[in-house]
Amino acid sequence: MILRLLFVSTSVGPLGSGMGGGVELTINNLAHSLLLRGHQVQVVAPSGSKLFEVPVINIEGQLQVSAQHQSRGTPIELPGNSVLSNMWAYAHQVQANFDLIVNFAYDWLPLYLTPFFRTPVAHLISMGSLTDAMDQVIQRALVQFPQCIAVHTYSQAQTFAFAEQCHILGNGFDLSLYDFCAEPAAGLAWLGRIAPEKALEDAVKAAEQSGLPLQVLGHLQDQDYFDQTLSQFPGAQVDYRGFLPTDQMQRILRQCQALLVTPRWVEAFGNVVIEALACGVPVIAYRRGGPAEIVRDGETGWLVEPDSVEGLVDAIANLSKIDRAACRQQAEQDYSLTALGDRAEQWFAKVLQQA
Repeated sequence: MILRLLFVSTSVGPLGSGMGGGVELTINNLAHSLLLRGHQVQVVAPSGSKLFEVPVINIEGQLQVSAQHQSRGTPIELPGNSVLSNMWAYAHQVQANFDLIVNFAYDWLPLYLTPFFRTPVAHLISMGSLTDAMDQVIQRALVQFPQCIAVHTYSQAQTFAFAEQCHILGNGFDLSLYDFCAEPAAGLAWLGRIAPEKALEDAVKAAEQSGLPLQVLGHLQDQDYFDQTLSQFPGAQVDYRGFLPTDQMQRILRQCQALLVTPRWVEAFGNVVIEALACGVPVIAYRRGGPAEIVRDGETGWLVEPDSVEGLVDAIANLSKIDRAACRQQAEQDYSLTALGDRAEQWFAKVLQQA
């Protein structure tokens, strides 16, 4: 069955800006996996958004504050001329043209609006439990529409009281965009949004103690935090390369000995982990959240105790034990666009059956 799908994007930034973190890559990859199967996909996103070969309706409006910068008790707020409300007003207006609407915003409004749509709405939740208001509205949506919620990993699901009701979607990538590198140069990589919850400082400290340069790639969200991190470790060899398109990013990443993944919080998935593995780059990650479900300890990288810089340093010293070909093989087996499309179609079928 060919589906007409409307994707409603995250409301924290335009697609292609890096402000939306891993959600931006997820939307792009999921759209491509479904287009390859003949489905029709249209994306609604904040003004300034761009996707390759996927039609995007750009919507004006004020951006939302990202949820990870709010406390558990933060009240529900919408700015004036909210892009979130504007995107969902558009979705409501055109809903008859689609078989299913898929929400990618980790926000209260789309979940609250679900029963007011005639067209079924599915929600891909991109983060673990962060606020009481979100937990409550997700649970309420599940009571009314038991199949409507998907998450990326079991670790993410376990942060919610309703974990057993969540579909596990994982993720998938166009692996042809990532080139395998068997012989890296000397050095490490760190890839992601530069913000306190990502704990870049741990990676910088570990690289300094290991005597290796560190390539830093990603959206610079918090300049003060970045400047403070660099000032703490004046002996570290840190090269910030910016937020780059996939082709340019993977040229740098694939030449590195390992990717360091150091979040302070429970990552829902860890797209950067798969991007590294696809290049044959081992991953050294804290044993926390989604990355801990992906990295095969001792085979495609090393898992270390959360927040242990000493553990990172020890793992760096043991990188020679990791076969880079095994890293690429894992990406091909588990995280292709084909695998993602299979899982997405199974989830969508369940959502549509209950409608």
